[in-house]
Amino acid sequence: MALTLEQFLTVIGDAVVISDVSGTITAWNPAAERLFGFTAGEALGASLDIIIPERQRQRHWSGYYQTMHTGMTKYGTSLLQVPALKRDGSTISIAFTVALLPGEDSKPALIVAVIRDETARFSEERALRKRLAAAEAEVQSQSPS
Repeated sequence: MALTLEQFLTVIGDAVVISDVSGTITAWNPAAERLFGFTAGEALGASLDIIIPERQRQRHWSGYYQTMHTGMTKYGTSLLQVPALKRDGSTISIAFTVALLPGEDSKPALIVAVIRDETARFSEERALRKRLAAAEAEVQSQSPS
């Protein structure tokens, strides 16, 4: 039995968001609904701005359009970690990779992002960094001058 793309998008645990050259969302799977809180009906046809924090938008769109223009991205194999917006306005930390899907002219027509919630891990790492800095400061303060 061959698994269809639609079946795959339904069963995969990671959020999958597909957008076109202009950044309009063309696919939004159930995991994306759970992660971001927007239904497919709300997300499909909307701009990626619905999940991009205001302060990140200029940087995001600069990289997005550069990638669509050149067909090159380092995030096909490297994780990109950024903040993202949920429907309720709260911010989460996400990590994702992307794949570029070419159109008939062989230029990128779509970007597929496979996204995972990294909020808990990011918070744990931040807490560990703070504890390490506090421990180092304590050691420094106890060193003979």
